[in-house]
Amino acid sequence: QQISWTPLLVLGYLFYLLLGAMMFQLLEKQAETHFRDQFQMEKLKFLQNYTCLDRQALEQFVQVLMEAWEKGVNPEGNSTNPSNWDFSNSFFFAGTVVTTIGYGNLSPSTVAGQIFCVFYALFGVPLNLALLNQLGKGLNAHLITLERWVQKPGRAQVQLAIFLTAGTLLFLVFPPLVFSYVEGWSYGEGFYFTFITLSTIGFGDYVVGTNPNKHYIPVYRSLTAIWIVFGLAWLALVFNVGADLMEKFLQMKWHKPDLNLAEGATIKLEDEPEQPRIHIPS
Repeated sequence: QQISWTPLLVLGYLFYLLLGAMMFQLLEKQAETHFRDQFQMEKLKFLQNYTCLDRQALEQFVQVLMEAWEKGVNPEGNSTNPSNWDFSNSFFFAGTVVTTIGYGNLSPSTVAGQIFCVFYALFGVPLNLALLNQLGKGLNAHLITLERWVQKPGRAQVQLAIFLTAGTLLFLVFPPLVFSYVEGWSYGEGFYFTFITLSTIGFGDYVVGTNPNKHYIPVYRSLTAIWIVFGLAWLALVFNVGADLMEKFLQMKWHKPDLNLAEGATIKLEDEPEQPRIHIPS
């Protein structure tokens, strides 16, 4: 007898979103209020120190700064800052488009650039997914499938542990050290950027190669884009393993096997070899 666990999964999903909303509100709202009050105080101090300005003029200048930031121009520094659209930065931006990361700190401002971006993503996103699938299959070829690992523990456990450990070191542990050194971030900020990037969440609050006070090597962002592609394939496999485990747990918990067919089903499972599966989420 089969019991549908889809409604329970939907309820669990909604509960998880509600839990996240409450926690983010609890953790961030007070800090936002503090920063907002501090910013208003700084504007008042600025007007007191420069009496030739009025509030309207200051608000207009703040609007100019906001528009510059939205166009990808960093208000810090001067006109000698490196271009956001040199080849290295453009290569990095192209990578954020096809991987659907979309940091949001930089976007095309011309109509021609926006139209090209649409068609570039239209063909680039499927191409990126095809590449990730091939990379995922290459990685998965060296592993025993999750089902076989669960049913026949042994050497496969060691292989899976090595795969997860090596990937964690290569894509999540060591890169923040590099980003901390190059960007001047803390290790925690570097780790946060690494995970938010490889999971394609891409808030855009931390982006490599954007500090106008630092001099980056020309290929820095291009190498980062290549690292992102391989990191996406690895983390997608990790997410797939987690999703399979969760799905198996729910099926084992809510599906009651028919006792009359249990023996025959067991024989069938043993006779039919399992096929490896790979699912790469976008």
